[in-house]
Amino acid sequence: MRGGSEVMTRMRQSALVSRLEQYLPLTTDERDALDWAERRELRFSAGQLLMEQDRPNEMLYIVQQGWTHSARRLVTGSRQILSFHYAGDLVGTSSIAWSLATNTVTAVSDVIVSELSKPQLGRIFKAQPRLAGALYAIAAAEYVAIGDRLTSIGRMGAEERLALLLLDIIARLRVTAGGVVDSFDLPLTQQDIGDAVGLTKVHVSRTLGDMERRGLIERNGRRIRLKAEREMIALTGFIDRYGVIETNWVPAPEF
Repeated sequence: MRGGSEVMTRMRQSALVSRLEQYLPLTTDERDALDWAERRELRFSAGQLLMEQDRPNEMLYIVQQGWTHSARRLVTGSRQILSFHYAGDLVGTSSIAWSLATNTVTAVSDVIVSELSKPQLGRIFKAQPRLAGALYAIAAAEYVAIGDRLTSIGRMGAEERLALLLLDIIARLRVTAGGVVDSFDLPLTQQDIGDAVGLTKVHVSRTLGDMERRGLIERNGRRIRLKAEREMIALTGFIDRYGVIETNWVPAPEF
């Protein structure tokens, strides 16, 4: 952990519980297990690192509020942002098989996260195997969503890449943010967006302007509204990987 300050009391319901219950009704024991695991919260300011690539790391984080992103640093000094994380996300699973972090995780906005050690996660998996199954299903969906975006970088133009990113963000926020219909606050810089979709920030700025003039989006400060979501979906072939995740294969709870 790098620079986070502890938050003494958590008064809200776990964002991870809220997300999981979109796909799988949890038992009281399962909710209690997550509440216990998430009892220690940390606050990070925008720009602070939660974990750093190639540095020892034994922690995962559950995002309660705010945004983070995971990025890979290249030998050239540039970076590729691989994924964004929002409330309800379990961050750091890509590093779970190694003692060194595979990615750098940075707070995009001010964030509150719950700290979860790998051994703690292992104990949850042993005691609550249905939670393990649900988390596995979500991780699989996120893996496919990352593949969708990386495919767009290799095979699509600038407008399609940006449209796909915006569609992916709003689809994910609709799961737990509550009230997200067609707009959201975007705390990303144009450099962040460019590093996520393989464009320069100048190209990002020009393309967003073109999308606004075409009536695809509307911008008001940091607020982005998707004015022509169906057209953007047709343009990109976007598939919502978050709205429905099958969990009917997860065993029923035993009472």
